Amino acid sequence: MQQPNQRGGQRVQQQQPFNPLAIRTKKNQLDKNDYAKMALVQVWKKEWWRALIPLVLFSLPAAFAFSWWWVAGAVIVTVLYVLVRSAQVMGVTQMEQSNVLFERVMFEIDQRQILMKRNDREGMALQWEMIDRVATTKDAYQMYLKGPAADQLPKGWKGWVAKNFNVPVFLHLPFKIFNNPNDIKLMESLLRRKNLIPA
Repeated sequence: MQQPNQRGGQRVQQQQPFNPLAIRTKKNQLDKNDYAKMALVQVWKKEWWRALIPLVLFSLPAAFAFSWWWVAGAVIVTVLYVLVRSAQVMGVTQMEQSNVLFERVMFEIDQRQILMKRNDREGMALQWEMIDRVATTKDAYQMYLKGPAADQLPKGWKGWVAKNFNVPVFLHLPFKIFNNPNDIKLMESLLRRKNLIPA
C-alpha cells in the first residue's frame, strides 16, 4: 500500500500477532467524491475570509473612481481564487500517494497503532504520533494526519505557501463499521487517553 500523502506510515506485509484488545471494524471504502466534499467543507470553514482579500483589493479602485470594470474584475479574480483552491483540495483524490485512503480496508486499532488492512497479509500501520487531531461528526470519526514538519517544507515563499495552503488528509471511520456499540465506546476511551478528543 502507498503512504497517504507521504505523511508517514509503514507497509505491513506479514500477518500481525493477534491482539485480543484491538478494536476490529468491518471493511469500508471511502468514495473519492465524498472525501473531496468533506475536505472542501473543512478548508472553506477555515479559510472563507481569504476569498475576501482579492475581492477587497481589486474593488478598492472602484471606491475612488467607480467603474463596473473594477467590480467585475474583483469578482472574476475572487472566483478564480476559489476555483484554484478548490481544485487543489480535490486534487488530493487523484494523487497516487492518496490511493490508500480510498481502498476497501478494515481497521484494527489498539494502543500502539492503527492498522489499515486490505486482507490478513497486506496493510499499512499508522502510529498514533502521526494523528494530529480527531473530529467527531454525527456519524463518524475523522482522524486528521499531521502535516510535514517545518524542516521538511521547502524554503522561502514555497514553504510559506505549502504551510498556509495545505490540504487536510484524514481517515474517515463511520460508526457503522464498528461491530457493536461497545467498540465505539472503547474507541472513544482510547481517543481520550491519547488526548485526541476532550476528556
